[in-house]
Amino acid sequence: MLQKTSHFMRQANLINGEWVQADSGKTIDVTNPATGLKIGTVPRSGAAETRRAIEAANEAFKTFRKTSALERSKLLRKLHDAIMDNQDALAELLTIEQGKSLTEAKGEIGSSAAYVLWFAEEARRTYGDVVPSPWADRRVLVTKEPVGVIAAITPWNFPSSMLSRKLGPALAAGCTAVVKPASQTPYSGLAWGALCEEVGFPKGVVNVLTGSAGEIGDEICANPLVKKITFTGSTEVGKMLIAKSASTVKKVSMELGGNAPFLVFDDADIDRAVEGAITAKFRNSGQTCVCTNRFFAQAGIYDRFVAKLAEASSKLKVGSGLDAGVQQGPLIDEKAVEKVEEFIADATAKGGKVVAGGKRHALGGSFFEPTVISGATPAMLFMKDEIFGPVAPVFKFETEEEAIALANDTEFGLASYFYTGDLGRAFRVMEGLKYGMVGVNEGLITTPEAPFGGVKESGLGREGGHQGIEDYLDTKYVCIGGLGL
Repeated sequence: MLQKTSHFMRQANLINGEWVQADSGKTIDVTNPATGLKIGTVPRSGAAETRRAIEAANEAFKTFRKTSALERSKLLRKLHDAIMDNQDALAELLTIEQGKSLTEAKGEIGSSAAYVLWFAEEARRTYGDVVPSPWADRRVLVTKEPVGVIAAITPWNFPSSMLSRKLGPALAAGCTAVVKPASQTPYSGLAWGALCEEVGFPKGVVNVLTGSAGEIGDEICANPLVKKITFTGSTEVGKMLIAKSASTVKKVSMELGGNAPFLVFDDADIDRAVEGAITAKFRNSGQTCVCTNRFFAQAGIYDRFVAKLAEASSKLKVGSGLDAGVQQGPLIDEKAVEKVEEFIADATAKGGKVVAGGKRHALGGSFFEPTVISGATPAMLFMKDEIFGPVAPVFKFETEEEAIALANDTEFGLASYFYTGDLGRAFRVMEGLKYGMVGVNEGLITTPEAPFGGVKESGLGREGGHQGIEDYLDTKYVCIGGLGL
């Protein structure tokens, strides 16, 4: 490990301003997916530590909620600057624990800072209303207030930016937080605790703990002091959290699974579509919730698109994320590799043809070749199941109506993409796709200025945009009477 990461690599929980171990003294090993080697440990915490973190956040909320919007905005600006001042070190730490290329990791850290800056600005725009009163002697006010203690549970694939979309609006609104990062990539989450501490957030405002997902999650759901849960992860776990939160009627924001379609019409710019496809499929080795899961190419350009996609994917440089020029790192673990192999075996058994990649990479470990499969059909597993790996199945379609129907044939509705040169078709398809986000002639669409989130079983709520702070605020109506007017 390189020296500059050591300042941020905290191997302890941050609870009420103290860096502490689990009560039991037990730890979880963290490994580098590129080497398989242990890089450190983090505490294996459970319900008791979680309860203390929640209580600390609740105590801190009593004073933090009274800070002015300007004060919170200034703190978040300082946090943005601290992230950018340490971009290289934070990116290196992210690559070591997660595996993505250093270029992608630096991009993620930059994106994290951008969300913090966006919400530093939104902190000052949580406007209320003065509503024209139906009564002559009364006035009607509507105000926005922080919900209270929020709990954030984040995944391993974007361990920094997924947290920025939650902590940014929470702190901007005046909430306090308990954060549980993924056990595979805890250090990027714990680094946020160190950064918040350094820029001057009061103790207890941000608490970060690692450990048993089940025990920590159950305490978060059951504890009445937690007023909101925000989660990014699988639909299966999201449903459990929603159900368990019902007993205390918490607010929930859920950014869940995806099954993104990528449609290429006969009138598309094929080279632009291939460029977008590479980004939308192979970023982070295909391990993103907005990654393309299913490609659909129209019959007239199908063969050309498949050939060009196979050629472009074969040129991607696979290796350790720390090595120069690497574009695709390892998958997160052996289980992820086995899942990818299962998808490929299913596809080939059902008539699919591997036209690029298709097997474990010569580097060994959890490295896998960027893979393209032609002749995909709706009978194959990836029609319904999320791949989460570097496999691009390409289906053939004939008509626009057929493409839209195939794209919508899933319980998920997070991101979707399509390429066309026809303006009328752009509007028809955009309006026909049942997805929270649509990229038209673009394969990378996430930005802090826009609301990120899905429909159907892909989730509830939005992150980013002016909408991103709403879930961290309660709306209060105040009627002022007896004014004698």
